[in-house]
Amino acid sequence: MSRPTTDYYEILGVPRDADTDAIKAAYRKLALRHHPDRNPGDKEAEERFKAGAEAYSVLSDAEKRARYDRFGVEGVRGGGSAGFDPNAFVDFADILGDFFGFGFGGGGTRRGRQRPGEDLKTDLELKFEESAFGVERSIPLRRYERCDSCRGTGGKEGTGAGPCGTCRGRGRVQFRQGFFAMERPCPDCGGAGEVVKDPCPECRGDGRTVRERTLKIGVPAGVDDGARLRLTGEGNHGRAGGPPGDLYVVLSVAPHDQFRREGFDIILTWAIPFPLAVLGGKVTVPTLHGETAFDVPAGTAAGRVFTLRGQGVPRVDGRGKGDQHVVLTIRVPKKVTGAQKEAVQRLSEVLGAEAGAPTKEEKGFLERLREFIAG
Repeated sequence: MSRPTTDYYEILGVPRDADTDAIKAAYRKLALRHHPDRNPGDKEAEERFKAGAEAYSVLSDAEKRARYDRFGVEGVRGGGSAGFDPNAFVDFADILGDFFGFGFGGGGTRRGRQRPGEDLKTDLELKFEESAFGVERSIPLRRYERCDSCRGTGGKEGTGAGPCGTCRGRGRVQFRQGFFAMERPCPDCGGAGEVVKDPCPECRGDGRTVRERTLKIGVPAGVDDGARLRLTGEGNHGRAGGPPGDLYVVLSVAPHDQFRREGFDIILTWAIPFPLAVLGGKVTVPTLHGETAFDVPAGTAAGRVFTLRGQGVPRVDGRGKGDQHVVLTIRVPKKVTGAQKEAVQRLSEVLGAEAGAPTKEEKGFLERLREFIAG
């Protein structure tokens, strides 16, 4: 099937002043839509895919694009028909990535036997106070480390690695898929281009063995639930002398029986007796830093919030502390004596006992707390 010559900009759907990123994005969109693997047996989709690849190969090259803008198609085809050469597009892998499970063209080279180590993750539970003030903890760790017998080479002492017979040292093997010439890592050497001829019996050629370790880590003050600490180089060691991975420690914080945390602030719900709410007075409450007293004015309603500056959690960056917010509730006795009942009745007569919608100062604890948290 012949394909009529059309405008390369029109094929990709971009304006003539489109930059490189726009051209690349347009080609990726077109290629993923019309790729033959997604449209088996569809000749029209195949032709559109080829046209897009040809357009991109020209517009993504500054020199070719300049010739095309000046002379048109003949300026880049040399007077003939360039057609579609699947071996020419060796740089398309960075655009299509591994979307279809393979790489394009013959641009791959062997990577060598060195491989970076894998990252590891472990969980650590902290007490509430430990997360606030920091702590040093020891954690057990099981990881791959360099094999002492072969010093990480993977081969018996005195032996080394030789070229892979399957890929002849290239690290990649070729195959065809439809009209494409493809390459992929060699299945026998994993893309290294070489294999260990006489594997180490201790590590079976891997160059690493599993070991149990105990690491001491310092947890900084102010960390919160779900925080993640990164310990560089404490993951699995790499193969054949490759760099080690990292260890990520995911923190969980146990709840406190009195305090609740919001960022670096602490919220404490504290009950005071009814007489103190009516007459006012001093109340002492716990904080992370010890007990602190403050004055409660006469006529304080349930749900009122008092802020104690600097009594919260230390900030991770060391710049001060958060605050503690004390939400007061009124403690009402469930059982009263005769004398107490008589006293309350006399107080009711003096203060009045009319029911009605609460004022702003009389709103319940939960509503006031929601308003406070919402800011």
